[in-house]
Amino acid sequence: MNTAIAPITFLTFLAAQVSPVAAQSLGTSSARPAVARAAQSAAARPIDGGWPRTYTTRTGARVVIYQPQVASWVDQKRMTLYAAVSYQPAGAAQPSLGTMGAEADTRVALNERLVNFSEFTVTQSNFPTIPRESVREVVAEIVDAMPKEQRVIALDRVLASVDASQILPKNANGVRSDPPRIFVSQTPALLVNLDGDPIWSPIAKNDLKYAVNTNWDLFQYPVSNTFYLRVDKSWLTATVVDGPWRRAAAALPASFASLPDDGNWTDVKAAVPGTAFPAGQMPVVFVSRSPAELILIAGAPVYVPVKDTHLEWVSNTESDLFRMGKDGALYFLTSGRWFSAPDFAGPWKFVTPNLPDDFARIPIDHPRSRVLASVPGTRQAQEAVLLAQVPQTARVNRRDVVAPTVSYQGEPRFEQIEQTSVVRAVNTDKDILKVGDIYYLCYQGVWFKGDSPTGPWQVADSVPTEIYQIPVSSPAYNVTYVTVEGSDEDWVDFAAAGAYDGMMVAWGCAMWGSGYYYPPYIGWDGYYPAYFPYYPSYGYGAHYNPWTGTFSRGGAVYGPNGGAGYTARYNPSTGTYARGAAAWGPNSARGAAAAFNPRTGTAAAAARGRNAYGSWSSAAVQRGDQWAQSSRVTRNATGTTTRVTQGSGGGGAVTRRGPENRGFAGKTAAGDVYAGRDGSVYRNQNGSWQKYEGGGWNNVQRPGTGDRPTGTSGQLGSAARERSTTTMPGTLDQLKQDRGARIEGKQRTSDLGRSQFGGGSSYRPSGGFSGGMRGFGGGGMRGGGRRR
Repeated sequence: MNTAIAPITFLTFLAAQVSPVAAQSLGTSSARPAVARAAQSAAARPIDGGWPRTYTTRTGARVVIYQPQVASWVDQKRMTLYAAVSYQPAGAAQPSLGTMGAEADTRVALNERLVNFSEFTVTQSNFPTIPRESVREVVAEIVDAMPKEQRVIALDRVLASVDASQILPKNANGVRSDPPRIFVSQTPALLVNLDGDPIWSPIAKNDLKYAVNTNWDLFQYPVSNTFYLRVDKSWLTATVVDGPWRRAAAALPASFASLPDDGNWTDVKAAVPGTAFPAGQMPVVFVSRSPAELILIAGAPVYVPVKDTHLEWVSNTESDLFRMGKDGALYFLTSGRWFSAPDFAGPWKFVTPNLPDDFARIPIDHPRSRVLASVPGTRQAQEAVLLAQVPQTARVNRRDVVAPTVSYQGEPRFEQIEQTSVVRAVNTDKDILKVGDIYYLCYQGVWFKGDSPTGPWQVADSVPTEIYQIPVSSPAYNVTYVTVEGSDEDWVDFAAAGAYDGMMVAWGCAMWGSGYYYPPYIGWDGYYPAYFPYYPSYGYGAHYNPWTGTFSRGGAVYGPNGGAGYTARYNPSTGTYARGAAAWGPNSARGAAAAFNPRTGTAAAAARGRNAYGSWSSAAVQRGDQWAQSSRVTRNATGTTTRVTQGSGGGGAVTRRGPENRGFAGKTAAGDVYAGRDGSVYRNQNGSWQKYEGGGWNNVQRPGTGDRPTGTSGQLGSAARERSTTTMPGTLDQLKQDRGARIEGKQRTSDLGRSQFGGGSSYRPSGGFSGGMRGFGGGGMRGGGRRR
């Protein structure tokens, strides 16, 4: 199998018996300055271009728009926001400060972490120093000066502003929490996940057979009834699949050298005749015929106290593993579910709804702060739920989109879906349902319909309600998260939520998979066995990555592709297999470049994020997040950016440059400027609040207080006598919340830049290291890839 995994040998990790902290120190000193420069560069170029932003209007006026304050974001579709604005006509000595409130229909690009508010309506405006009869015209001029492609804000700025109490998890009914088989090893080990009993496929013109239902290169040599398992460039052998497995001391059968030269066996043939394992480093092999997980610890567990809690973190494992106190229970997180056991021998039980309170107190800068997204009630868990519920959208052209070819293994075979009147095709690799006399095909987030099980297919502009009654116990459940949002004569609008790709919401958290085991379809109607599997919930050490809003898979101990799955994709139209063509699970991929999810049939070449519509031709399917490509801050051929941040600390303005919009950058008097809900403009100076009135800044005090606030005052860019004013407590409290959200959003956006460079998956990345064993070379334990 031709497998391009991350640049780290599997044995390198197996041999590692040091803590992650020690591993961090193995990085070369020459690389560190480059890492630091890249991280600083990423932090200096916010993905949304930064705030404030300066534009020049059609009349030559200079406009500064300060970062919008998000008041609400209903269903992640409708946003209410406020912004402070500075408007200075050409030739005017001083600007006029005012506020604008707007309501916007938003679109979210999860991959790029951007929110688009290009379609908005100004609902209120207040510019005290501009004549009332001119305000409407000025507002229109300001709006017109903002290019639509720049009406974006970083998702992390929005998340910092959202009232978490308003995020209502739409829990999927019936999601299961049965613990998987959990293996534990303190010595080099690997886990062979089989989807049931081995399914052995013949190989053309060869007497070897291989197992199609595992992510490992597992072979059977019938001549001697011997089994062989490839581990990178080395081989293990056994007389039964369950082992024990031992080093393949004798030469491999000649059949390995004569495998077909069709690209399917490149990596296998490259490992022939094989290399020896380093002394004492032969791995233990765990074999499971049901979805299982492996906790691999580099030696004896190293317990590190977690600040301000009674928890202890096991630091020398890639798994998310904690202990309560020195003698308490163990807690293991996988696929978004917590399991607990008195010790490593088990038994393990599901405990997510009953986690000790200490888990919610894990510091945000802890190397495994990613687990906060799986602790019910935390801000991080609420945000993960929000992202899982954000729909990805696309407009599909009725005439140009081409439905996939549908083939069956033999004659079409359908089975009844329990609790519904819907029947489901089982002997094909496509999601095909029948309601009444009509057949429905869901493919890559698009619905089609036809009069026969093989088509012809046309885009469906409606889907029967019976389909949306499919229970979670059915492997077709994920299609219930693809909906028709609207249509006209030429286009149909579709939306797909995260559960379509496998990310469910249950117990107030985002989780990978439904928890059900869906048995595969296995058929024999030719030379090769037909094998149509469904993604499992376990088998790849899946952990939540807050920077992508998706689950990432674990390390190489789960297989060459880093997760439970199959390495061969059966094509019912040809009756043959493509080796290395598919893998499943979070960020399913051949290495870190390509990705494939059998639930969506989607393949892509990208490193992060998800989108059910990523593989469609842009001519036929207009992705709802395509706008983000032109909105990102990118460097042009001259090395400059289309939007340049001047200065730092919120005091710089981002300038629109171009032949028609020649804005000018320069220091504004203060970047920490806000729109009060009362319509006034406020700023924060060294911790003190000031209100803009009568062309100058007045210090703010609460009504009924005799305290005289401290702080400077004066007009923008000039000094003035010190004055004071009062503001209602509600306004001042809201301003404090907005300022806190702005500071947090800026920090998170900066963290995002560093995490994208370093591959970290904690909320506060530090130097590109987030508790994983990254020091062993190239981040091999991360697995990379992208779940589509």
